[in-house]
Amino acid sequence: MLHWFQNGAFPLYLAPMAGVTDVVFRQICKELGADVMVTEFVSAEGIMQADDRTRKYTEFTDEQRPVGVQLFGGDGERMGEAAKKIIDWKRPDFIDINFGCPVNKVVAKNGGSSLLKDCPTLASVASGVKKGVQDEVPVTAKIRIGWDDKTVNAVEVCKILEDCGMEAIAVHGRTRSQGYSGEANWDVIDACARAVSIPVIGNGDIASGEDLARRKQETAVSGIMIGRAAMQNPWIFREAKYYLATGETLKSVPLEERWELVLRHCRLAVTSSRYGAERHAMMSMRARLMAYCKGFPGAKELRQRLARVESVTEVEEIAAASLLAAAEAGAVTV
Repeated sequence: MLHWFQNGAFPLYLAPMAGVTDVVFRQICKELGADVMVTEFVSAEGIMQADDRTRKYTEFTDEQRPVGVQLFGGDGERMGEAAKKIIDWKRPDFIDINFGCPVNKVVAKNGGSSLLKDCPTLASVASGVKKGVQDEVPVTAKIRIGWDDKTVNAVEVCKILEDCGMEAIAVHGRTRSQGYSGEANWDVIDACARAVSIPVIGNGDIASGEDLARRKQETAVSGIMIGRAAMQNPWIFREAKYYLATGETLKSVPLEERWELVLRHCRLAVTSSRYGAERHAMMSMRARLMAYCKGFPGAKELRQRLARVESVTEVEEIAAASLLAAAEAGAVTV
């Protein structure tokens, strides 16, 4: 068993999200209580071509362990070779295979959730990665519950993946055709968890400690994966653990503390090797900043301003003005 599931542990995963869960954001979420990290997905072909840009997506620090590198692709042998290259570069705690991404450019390359329609190829990919990695590190997978509502086959897929040597499976409770709309189907996630003997991690619509506690109690999952809620509120990991331990909800994070984290994230992004010049780093941060300020006083105007920032100084000025306006209005939390 993966060591982070041992002794009754119930780990909280930060979901891999392209353009979001880079090395900086993973550091922040780890500090706030996330237990297990997974990198943004990387193309097996990009790894095989020794593409420097692709390699940057696999970066992590030892403080972020346990951490896995997530691969996508449709050729099991090449995927296995790519996984071996990653292990040789810097040994992650596990390799994760992406069978869940709904994005067209991934699906078009016979990767991500497209393989949910082709179980023989899915099995070939999983077996190929397992063979390439052998016993150097564990291999896990992430899936959706099916391609569409007429082909919900997650239980079958989980059994196949277990037979192929996967040591844990994360299940997002939506189909590919749903994208991120509608509600996650936790009945199917629960059925998956009961159908296999390896850990199943549930993913979908976890926005609070109460949500997490309910899914832990009502389903057979061995852990929870949090994605989009963490983009706006990375404190969710701390809040969830507190709720699990006490049954109580933590007080809202003060606006000043929220802005402190936003500014720290900006400064870390600028000093990261990922983005290069400050302007490029801040342009890449714009969507992140707009997510952070959801629910802030004057959020609409804030988003308009943050959508144009090109420097940390600009964000500092926006933060100072926001805090002053909130103090004058008597709003200190969000």
